Amino acid sequence: GTRSAVLNTEARTVEADVLSRRCVMMRLVDFSYEQYQKALRQSAGAVVIILPRSISSVPQDVVRQFMEIEPEMLAMETIVPVYFAVEDEELLSIYEQTRAASASQGSASAAEVLLHTATANGFQMVTSGAQSKAVNDWLIPSVEGRLTGLGGEDLPTVVIVAHYDSFGVAPWLSHGADSNGSGISVLLELARLFSRLYTYRRTHAGYNLLFFASGGGKFNYQGTKRWLEDNLDHTDSSLLQDNVAFVLCLDTLGRGNSLHLHVSKPPKEGTLQHAFLRELEMVIASQFPEVKFSMVHKKINLAEDMLAWEHERFAIRRLPAFTISHLESHRDSLRNSIMDRRARIDTKALTRNTRIIAEALTRVIYNLTDKGAPADLQIFTDQMQIQEEQLESVMDWLSSQPRAAQLIDKDSTFLNTLEYYMGRYLKDVKQHHVKADKRDPEFVFYDQLKQVMNAYRVKPAIFDLLLAVCIAAYLGVAYVAVQHFGLLYKMIQRLSLKTKQQ
Repeated sequence: GTRSAVLNTEARTVEADVLSRRCVMMRLVDFSYEQYQKALRQSAGAVVIILPRSISSVPQDVVRQFMEIEPEMLAMETIVPVYFAVEDEELLSIYEQTRAASASQGSASAAEVLLHTATANGFQMVTSGAQSKAVNDWLIPSVEGRLTGLGGEDLPTVVIVAHYDSFGVAPWLSHGADSNGSGISVLLELARLFSRLYTYRRTHAGYNLLFFASGGGKFNYQGTKRWLEDNLDHTDSSLLQDNVAFVLCLDTLGRGNSLHLHVSKPPKEGTLQHAFLRELEMVIASQFPEVKFSMVHKKINLAEDMLAWEHERFAIRRLPAFTISHLESHRDSLRNSIMDRRARIDTKALTRNTRIIAEALTRVIYNLTDKGAPADLQIFTDQMQIQEEQLESVMDWLSSQPRAAQLIDKDSTFLNTLEYYMGRYLKDVKQHHVKADKRDPEFVFYDQLKQVMNAYRVKPAIFDLLLAVCIAAYLGVAYVAVQHFGLLYKMIQRLSLKTKQQ
């Protein structure tokens, strides 16, 4: 990514022939990776990419193209500052004037270009902030809560996990609606549903339910990694140590007509993990035939720097785990894009997916299939139905704010609200924190993630040059005129003197 933040250069658009030491402005609708690289190759002083106020108004092919480019932009290290700004009338006016000035440079006549350049108004783009610096004391918080099962002390535990943070090329614009606002929405709705079931002794299941909203998911699942270390390596007893039935990770569930269960190792028959897979297939086939379901088996590749899915963190520690998602591949660009906005969420699909997961999970922990319950039995109806309005409001809340890991700390409003929400339904709700290893951090965060950019209306440098030439010419003419006037005055005086003498 970018290592520089300071900017004080003249604005141009990509139509200009010379971009060196200029601030190159691009609109998203006209953006291409070739133009972006052209600016970098010509040693541009900065790049400003202008985003529309509503991403939903942008053609889908433009959105897809940009989402495919984002990983390349992130992977390429450059000292050129790259800014993203949301368009308004003033910014669009600046862009159009700059574009007109840049396009005129291609005129046929050099004199016309010179004249237009000298008379046109330009803009000097300036940021007032300091240079970005590494942050060595970052902290990533997570939140856990539980519902204790009815029965003996050694009850099996089902763990439900979703990471809350978002990711994209610009942290302050990373709203992560589908990835992974949808996962957190489903987690919170499951917490609400099962808290009601666990309130009454008749429906209190013999399973512990452990809910974990993890932080740092986009940074190799750092929150989950530390949580596992704390529970498995640094304590004598925890729900994760005693008897884990399986871990269900929720990721990108907000759209589409497909669901995929991602596993590192196919579940064996007779295990609760296999029973959940079987129940998922049964619920979808009998109640939601429009949904395409499949199990995707991918072995963990420890040679890669980043794990593919969150369940791999648990699988490495030999805990049975899988991830459910509407995405078939972990490489889908949707998971790491600033284009992942609220408008991309299909509330009907999110509600349906929540119900599928809730029905399958309930059938497993209450052993309904073996008790003879029909496959098309609808459990969550009437007062226990999935609340679409609540899912929608939670999605609105989650996607209304950026949730990049760099922006969330233990005292953030978002985290306090999440902790409060989980506390309404769960017991023993508390935070877990991951602190940076100052000697050898796995990731380095930088400050200066948001800047105020000022656009000053200026005349181009050539205007100053031409003005200086004009002033010099004027002074030269005036000097010559004065000299000539002096000589003429002396000649008149001499003639006048001779006339008097005569």
